Amino acid sequence: MTSYYLLDTNILSEVIKPQPSSPVLERINHYKAELATTSVVVHELLFGCLRLPLESKRRAKLHDYIHRIVLTGLPIYPYDTAAALWHSQERARLTAQGKTPPFTDGQIAAIAKVNNLILVTRNVSDFDKFEGLTVENWFA
Repeated sequence: MTSYYLLDTNILSEVIKPQPSSPVLERINHYKAELATTSVVVHELLFGCLRLPLESKRRAKLHDYIHRIVLTGLPIYPYDTAAALWHSQERARLTAQGKTPPFTDGQIAAIAKVNNLILVTRNVSDFDKFEGLTVENWFA
């Protein structure tokens, strides 16, 4: 994989909004050959989709987007042993400071960190306590 940017759920979700953010779309188009996501983000997207009413147009559109664009058009990095090792160390460090992050955010951060990727998210504050992680907000 030759990715450079790891897209969080809120970035991938932005693409299919009725009025998506122009700066986000411009960067996705500009860096499209350098984009990837994680198995954790795929889970979050699918879980959100499957919670929608079965016959809704929104669910059909999201399902199509996930299967046609995300699953086949992006490299998907797994939560592997290297990520688990880094995540456990960071989770222990942050918990000792009283700053326990959500588990899935830690998984996403770990995947970005161990693969030397820039994490792209709207929720920078969810990731700013992780040590050595590079984060960008394409909404800014």
